[in-house]
Amino acid sequence: MSAPLYPCLWFDGNAKEAADLYCTVFKDGKILQENPMVVTFIVKGMKFMALNGGPHYQFTPATSFVIECDTQEEIDYFWEKLGDGGRYDRCGWLTDRFGVSWQVVPTILGQLMSDPERAPRVTAAFLKMDKFDIEALLEA
Repeated sequence: MSAPLYPCLWFDGNAKEAADLYCTVFKDGKILQENPMVVTFIVKGMKFMALNGGPHYQFTPATSFVIECDTQEEIDYFWEKLGDGGRYDRCGWLTDRFGVSWQVVPTILGQLMSDPERAPRVTAAFLKMDKFDIEALLEA
């Protein structure tokens, strides 16, 4: 069976604005279809539906999108673009201005955390960080 699977994000009247932001931040983004109720778009090869569902439901950090970044420049870019007008949190987490949670993390973090001797130092270092600093993690 080849039924499509994609997430639907519930917005309070600003689905198009959110889709436009995501399609701008992720350079390969593209609006596929829009009407007053629903906007479908694609970023990083993944389809999304943005629904103007009203004020009934809000986003929580229980669902977040992880962006693995190879360089500090990528971390800085996504941190700034997605966090603008939102809220920055610890350990690479941010909430964008629409309430969607993101984790902007270095790709190398998994490798650093898999080293039993290094992991406690890396953990201690990143627990003090909001935005991840790759150099500081490598020095830990």
